[in-house]
Amino acid sequence: MTTAIKNIASALLDMLFPRICPVCDTVLTSHEKHICTRCLIDIPITRFHTEKFNPMEQLFAGKILIERASGFFFYEKGNPYANIIHDIKYRNQPQLGRFVARLYAKQLALCNYFDDIDYIIPVPLHSRKLRKRGYNQSEAIAQGFADVFNIPVLTDVIIATRNHESQTSKGIYERWLNTQGIFAAQNTLSIEGKHVLIVDDVVTTGATLLSAASSIANIPDIKISLATIGVARL
Repeated sequence: MTTAIKNIASALLDMLFPRICPVCDTVLTSHEKHICTRCLIDIPITRFHTEKFNPMEQLFAGKILIERASGFFFYEKGNPYANIIHDIKYRNQPQLGRFVARLYAKQLALCNYFDDIDYIIPVPLHSRKLRKRGYNQSEAIAQGFADVFNIPVLTDVIIATRNHESQTSKGIYERWLNTQGIFAAQNTLSIEGKHVLIVDDVVTTGATLLSAASSIANIPDIKISLATIGVARL
């Protein structure tokens, strides 16, 4: 198919099924992908990657040894930008997660923030939830990072051993209890002595990421860093 035909087909699809910005609900132009230009400009980015011992790193201090941790933008319930996370997680738009992760990875690459990462590991979903949802949003995000960093994604090292209830309505202690022992490690020889980046969609209390990281923390000479798209104000 020639470029001209592809452009015509794309224009027809946009007419029949207009693509909508998840933040402001405006119709995207043919040159805009997933999010409109204005909303991309105004996205409430954290700039954590420019701070020493940033708030996300402080969240895990004293709980687990990590190298670095950062998230792309501030996530607040009721804020229109929260729709990005909701679309990625609940509304069958893993491609949006991959797109946003690429945007963030490009920022991080400019300052070599994760320049020594060997592997990217998405926080896994339990098989029951994966069947219901049809995809793992964290894996889509991991692929977005991999697109930019050119680093392999490992989906067979951290596994979800049991399903757990939604964290949305739970307090800090309840979230911690809800995530205890839900992950386990396998095929660990591949990450001995390596620096791995564990990625997820959003961090609020840090309970899920802490549980995932803890499952591999005792592997010999491992280094662990963390990254998310959304970050609750900590």
